[in-house]
Amino acid sequence: MGCPALVQVETSELFIPTEANAPSQQTGIMKRALCLRVTEEDFGEGSSHGVLPAPEFRKRKRKQKPKEEEEEVGVDWARMPQEILLHIFQYLPLLDRAHASLVSRGWNQVFHMPELWRFFEFELNQPASSYLKATHPDLIKQIIKKHSNHLQYVSFKVDSSTESAEAACDILSQLVNCSLKTLGLISTARPSFMELPKSHFISALTVVFVNSKSLSSLKIDDTPVDDPSLKVLVANNSDTLKLLKMSSCPHVSPAGILCVADQCHGLRELALNYHLLSDELLLSLSSEKHVHLEHLRIDVVSDTPGQHFHSIRKSSWDAMVKHSPKFSLVMYFFLYEDEFGPFFRDEIPVTHLYFGRSVSKDVLGRVGLHCPRLVELVVCANGLRPLDEELIRIARRCTQLSAIGLGECEVSCSAFVEFVQMCGRRLSQLSIMEEVLIPDHRYGLDDIHWEVSKHLGRVWFPDMMPCW
Repeated sequence: MGCPALVQVETSELFIPTEANAPSQQTGIMKRALCLRVTEEDFGEGSSHGVLPAPEFRKRKRKQKPKEEEEEVGVDWARMPQEILLHIFQYLPLLDRAHASLVSRGWNQVFHMPELWRFFEFELNQPASSYLKATHPDLIKQIIKKHSNHLQYVSFKVDSSTESAEAACDILSQLVNCSLKTLGLISTARPSFMELPKSHFISALTVVFVNSKSLSSLKIDDTPVDDPSLKVLVANNSDTLKLLKMSSCPHVSPAGILCVADQCHGLRELALNYHLLSDELLLSLSSEKHVHLEHLRIDVVSDTPGQHFHSIRKSSWDAMVKHSPKFSLVMYFFLYEDEFGPFFRDEIPVTHLYFGRSVSKDVLGRVGLHCPRLVELVVCANGLRPLDEELIRIARRCTQLSAIGLGECEVSCSAFVEFVQMCGRRLSQLSIMEEVLIPDHRYGLDDIHWEVSKHLGRVWFPDMMPCW
């Protein structure tokens, strides 16, 4: 037997076992070697002087590649636990779920697991609705028939097309055997549901109201819901309803929402348009039979200039605060400057205040005088008159203020520093556009962030873009 010889082998062409399939410690050593010692004993007869020609050597080495290595290159989806597959399926749209269920028997089993259908969002835009109707007309009907008892948290996200809204109503009308806990009708763009015949929409929605009997959360903004349909809702779900959001529902009257407040004593969150707000509603929510309301959101919106708005008595707000001292009052204002007459004339318990359009210095001055519970304030626009006095007044009187955002406004750097100094470290969010700050004799834009950071106790810079 000849002496062991060296055979030079290119590492890029040599199969190198991993630690998982290494047969011995020697294999790990071979993995790091740039050459191998090969003897006649290793390869048997036929080798000259114990040296195997390089091409044949490489060929035999490839044959030793275990089958397990081939399988470990990718993920073995067939063996993936159902819990992981279920989590993945929950993120898939309806059609993708249906297609995925055809991959294997295991995936099909996941598709029919009750847990998959407890939470579901129907995304209905015009292309998807048309495709679903043309290619899978019975898919939703089959799913509802099989999983109606499992659906609990359902939402519909539709675009502005009438076809998408009609598809949502068609699905709603099939939820006969469902006992939903949450229903959300979300319009990503107007008009959506408002373009449907009112009777068609009400008929479909009533199916859910009558059959669920355990609704706890209902979001029906921008829909043609009306007073009679709310009475059906109350008759079947008064003991369970806790959250109701119904802004921009023109067919609902103050009497309709008052009926809900009188019967649904467990309401915790309520969102509605200002035209539905009344002294009677606040007094009803403040009665002893009511559970304490936690959040009340009011949208004050004007579509055309010159609209007139009613006022709410201070005594009604006082009754509400006495009954629910910790409730949050969130108000969104989208008004023109000459429409603010009835607002902020007396003390109002607002906690979160957003002005989406230009608001005058006078109105902001009244905010500083009559909003002692204010926690958050956002002013998107004001004009070209500095808000120095108004900002200082708000800092002095609104002692719970912890977040403020200013957009197209003007504030002198000195007044802004004084405002921050008065509020101190309770300002957890300070979003001020750089264009808002006007340099003066004391501070310029280059050094104001140091002064503000000192009073906040953290590094702060003006925003380049609004974050609200």
